[in-house]
Amino acid sequence: MAKKKEATQDTEEKVLEGDAQETGAEDVEAKETEAAEETAESEGDSAGEDEKNEEEASEKSGKKEKKDKKDEQIEELTDKLKRQMAEFDNFRKRTEKEKSQMFETGAKSIIEKVLPVVDNFERALDGVPEEEKSNAFVEGMDKIYKQMMTMFEEAGVTAIEAAGKEFDPAFHNAVMHIDDDAYGENEVVEEFQKGYMYRDSVVRHSMVKVAN
Repeated sequence: MAKKKEATQDTEEKVLEGDAQETGAEDVEAKETEAAEETAESEGDSAGEDEKNEEEASEKSGKKEKKDKKDEQIEELTDKLKRQMAEFDNFRKRTEKEKSQMFETGAKSIIEKVLPVVDNFERALDGVPEEEKSNAFVEGMDKIYKQMMTMFEEAGVTAIEAAGKEFDPAFHNAVMHIDDDAYGENEVVEEFQKGYMYRDSVVRHSMVKVAN
């Protein structure tokens, strides 16, 4: 009977030991599984963070790209605007210059046509005898002549000085030369026809006699 009890106790102990071993194995396995799950979760979180970081970096890169494209477009449009403004300014200056040249050419053309009339007035007044200068008709002609000269002066037309001046081919046209010691070399002795300037350009050269 005692032997039976001992055998039963041994059997129970073995069963308990087996159960304990199984329980320990189960605990180890459970711990290992839990650790694996935690590692997987940690790796998952890490992967998620990496993915999030990549998305943020990609988003920032996309924004930078868009910004760069906008900056390029702004610079391109600004450069284009500057070029157009420069071209317009050059066109305006060129137009003003051409307009001024056309006006000057037209003014000179009109002055050239009026000058023969002025010459005739001067010849007519120079040919009037001294005793007839008080005549009303002569005085009327003289007033018209003076009015024309005032108009010329206001428009920028001036007579070229010739008599007694040194000959200058830029302003004088020598049609006769004389040898006379009473005059200096290249001195204008006599003026046959008055020359005129419009502003800074010669409309008609003075027709003169020059001493050699």
